[in-house]
Amino acid sequence: MRDVYAATLIAVLGQSLHGSFVSVLTRTPGPLETLSILRRTVRNPMDGWPPEVFTEKLVRSRMLGRTNYFVSDPELVGRVLVDDSDKLVKAEPMRRALEPALGQGILTAEGARWRGQRRTASPVFRAQTVNGFIPAMLAAAQATRARWQQMPSGSTLDVGREMMHLTFEIILETMLSGSADVDVLQVERSISDFLESTSWAIVLSALHAPHWMPYPGRGKSERGRIYLRRTVAERAAERRRTGERRHDLLSLMMDATDPETGSCLSETDVIDNILTFIGAGHETTALALTWTFYLLSRHPEIEQKILEEVQQVTSGAPLQPDQVANLTYTRQVIQESMRVYPPVAMVVRDAIEPFELGGETVQPGNGVFVPIYAIHHHRDLWDDPETFLPERFAPDAVRGRHRYSYLPFGAGPRICIGMGFALLEATALLAILLPPVRLHSAPDFKPTPKVRVTMRPAEGMIMTLQQRAH
Repeated sequence: MRDVYAATLIAVLGQSLHGSFVSVLTRTPGPLETLSILRRTVRNPMDGWPPEVFTEKLVRSRMLGRTNYFVSDPELVGRVLVDDSDKLVKAEPMRRALEPALGQGILTAEGARWRGQRRTASPVFRAQTVNGFIPAMLAAAQATRARWQQMPSGSTLDVGREMMHLTFEIILETMLSGSADVDVLQVERSISDFLESTSWAIVLSALHAPHWMPYPGRGKSERGRIYLRRTVAERAAERRRTGERRHDLLSLMMDATDPETGSCLSETDVIDNILTFIGAGHETTALALTWTFYLLSRHPEIEQKILEEVQQVTSGAPLQPDQVANLTYTRQVIQESMRVYPPVAMVVRDAIEPFELGGETVQPGNGVFVPIYAIHHHRDLWDDPETFLPERFAPDAVRGRHRYSYLPFGAGPRICIGMGFALLEATALLAILLPPVRLHSAPDFKPTPKVRVTMRPAEGMIMTLQQRAH
């Protein structure tokens, strides 16, 4: 990987951390190099990372007068996301990028507002409630499976779009059931248009540009934001007006109460959180499946193990809700796919209080990056990290690994509230879609991970469908 920061070794701190040392590298790029880094960050934020994040444990960089720390050591990740999490907040560039559409929901809120929302929403995502959504997941997947089975062998599919459409249908049914009049394609386009512009918002924030500053794609992003918020707000208002309740997350969030205060979420908080679940929920699961289909096309022996497990669990009959929990190897495949290609590639925080980190004193205003993609590919943490190996997630292997070396859903008090929903959904969908068809990509195709809040294949994921012989 090209040395974006041309980082130079300044010091090796003499502080032992479990028998190892934390190398702190630093470099202040010049004006032309800074411009190049910013340009690359607009194109793909991962291109702005110091390359040492893949080999070192702590990297310090300084640019535009700001000091940033990149943390790739699990012990230090635990300090950032758990032990000292109260000394950091969501990074201002990410809030600036996301708040226009998502408002002050669980993903973007801070302090007491976040804590109250988290307490109120947590019971909604208990396993018993999430399991009640499995029939909707299975029905949507069966419809996609039936459509694929009607396609002749040799047909091409944009698998990323297929998964986005499928997971959005599930989101609509589980979060906004009875919304048949929603323009699914328009909502999908709105989400895509909004996310595509986020890198501009991040860079402009780093430059301290005013919020009104124009940038390419801002008009489309704004139209998408308005459509998304109006769509959810109209459905919430209708439920309020009629008193109608359904078995979906909208009704559950409207009726949820804070177990400590007994208060309900405001209408704005309900809208903000449903939009957060829609944006984060369908996008991340769709990408996890997209990357998984690509990896399976490169590893037919792993694909065959999934087929054998599905056959054993279902005896060839349609998958039932109570059988999803028995798909242990299929779930391991999803987990390994999210290691190789984590749908969220990084977590970014801003320090608001000083704290110690690997011998360094992080000061208020410093940025702290947890580069999840780099941690998942770090050779000190994973044997042969570029190899796709679902056995890494067998119970014994998981027990022998540091809990913060695998972070597809983050960690600590702000760990993804929908983690159980996402894993369940991805496992069920893969088990239904894989048996009748095989998807394969061109032999020389190697996708480029590109970050737009979530991590997508930059070139899309065009694959060829082949009907399996039965």
